[in-house]
Amino acid sequence: MSVLLIAGSPSHTSRSAALLESVGKRLAKHQIEVTQLQIRDLDAQALVHADFAHPSIVRAVQQVADAKVVVIATPVYKAAYSGVLKLFLDLLPQTGLKGKTVLPLATGGSPHHMLALDYALRPVLQALAAKQILPGIYATDAQVFVLPEGASTLGTDLAVRVDEAVHVLVSEVLRPRAHADASFAPVHFSQVRCSV
Repeated sequence: MSVLLIAGSPSHTSRSAALLESVGKRLAKHQIEVTQLQIRDLDAQALVHADFAHPSIVRAVQQVADAKVVVIATPVYKAAYSGVLKLFLDLLPQTGLKGKTVLPLATGGSPHHMLALDYALRPVLQALAAKQILPGIYATDAQVFVLPEGASTLGTDLAVRVDEAVHVLVSEVLRPRAHADASFAPVHFSQVRCSV
């Protein structure tokens, strides 16, 4: 079952992309197939003009269709998710997230923008018919450390929240049967004994 990581930052080096990458690395440790979509790499003119037939847009929309889980990361600008993410989400079909679980991630300059996940992004994900939207993870710039060579690390509290979100994705969405193996085997009705 594949997971699509969607980077909604217009910048090549961004904290939201670093946060997204940390989720991808944790999923890879569980042998989960992960693919990436950098919205900034799509044809800009096709995005702005809503050219549904452009090859880069067709491929990107198909990536979303093929995924079971979508993890979306965005920087927060002026209390809303990024404009390039908005342009891309507008190109998805009305039920573009139907049957999918979505984990939203966001980064911003201060804690004051943390509600952007719930009040700006979540309604759009619901409108696109997402089956399940997990509690989002919001991080301030001070919690995501991007190093000059491109590597990044997460603050301790943020790393714990990311670990918990990945655990939920793996145990409840991607491999829910792992828990069923530990349960009782089915019992045929003829073997049931009742006492009064």
